[in-house]
Parts: sequence; C-alpha cells; structure tokens
Amino acid sequence: MFQQPAVIQTRTHIDTERNIHINYPVVTGLNNSRVQQSINHAIIEDLNQLLKEWNYHDPSLVEMQSWFEVKTNQRGVLSLALYVYSYTGGAHGMTVIHTLTFDITTGKNYTLNELFKPDSNYENVLLDMIKAQVKERDIPVINEPITFPGNENFYIADKCLVLYYQLYDLAPYYYGITYFPISIYAIQNIIDEEGPLGKMMGSF
Repeated sequence: MFQQPAVIQTRTHIDTERNIHINYPVVTGLNNSRVQQSINHAIIEDLNQLLKEWNYHDPSLVEMQSWFEVKTNQRGVLSLALYVYSYTGGAHGMTVIHTLTFDITTGKNYTLNELFKPDSNYENVLLDMIKAQVKERDIPVINEPITFPGNENFYIADKCLVLYYQLYDLAPYYYGITYFPISIYAIQNIIDEEGPLGKMMGSF
C-alpha cells in the first residue's frame, strides 16, 4: 500500500512556574499503527533524554524552550530535528540539536553509517568535504584537528545530507551550531541506493 507523507502534529507542554515551554512532534496518518506508535515512542524517548541532559530537573533552571523542525517528509522518509534551549544562569544559555531519520513504512530509525554502502569509507569522504567547506566558508575552528561529527549528527533535507556540530564542538559559541550541507549527487557513488539517500536520488 502506498504511504502518503506523515502528518505531523504539534503537542505542547508548558510549565509557567518554571518558565518551560516545549513543542514536540507527534506523527499521525501512517498506514501501520504499530510503526506509527514505534516512531512516536522513539521521538518522545529522545526528547526526554535531551531534556534530562539539559537541566529539566535542575533547580537552578531559569528558562527552557524546546521546538522541532521537519527536514524531510517525502518518499517514505521522515527526518526531524529536535532543539532544546536551556538557561541556568551565567553569560548565556545553551542550544542543542538532536535529529532522527525514519523509514515511515517500517519504523526504522537510521544511523549515518546505514545510509552508505559497506566499506565505502564514508567518514573520510564526508570529513574531507567538511574540511573543504570550513576553508571555503572561513569558519573559525576552536578544536583542531577537525574530527568527524559522529553517526547521529545528521539529517536529510531534500537532496542534501546535512552534518552538524554542536555549540563549541567545532566553532566558537557566537558562530552557533555549524551545519554542513552535502549534495547527495556529490556522494552518489557511495550511498546505499536502497536507503533514505537513495530514495531522495529518485525524486525529481
């Protein structure tokens, strides 16, 4: 059965006493209710872990905001970004991003290595592209040598694979979260054609 794009609803949790405002996504409209439940469970688990890590239960919390962005919702692929801003006093708060990429027909939650052919040496290929962008965009780097961002720091946005570094992981705070869009056509020889990037290749 053909699967239409997922329907994304926004749910909100507000705690005015603690200055907490959380918007999070709920996936509906999938053909398979168990897959839908599995995806929503994964999103909530991920968000809860993120909130916990970034001081939700900390008595010194001054402000917390959480929001999300839908990066891709087509051809059976759903890629989401969850953001949390937390401020516990001091010079400034911290914003963190965490991303999830699902096959909405099976519920599979992908890691970066699963987007590429086995033995494709994808980490070195992508790291070289990141280093080239750092130079081209004149990004101020605070951590040398530049290392690979990891197998979770990615999302798919239309015909791009986007890799990112959290605040302070690559560049100074003022530069913000650093994003590196890479055209899927620049890496088409190493992507798994049956995976999410392969599905984007077939979309015109």
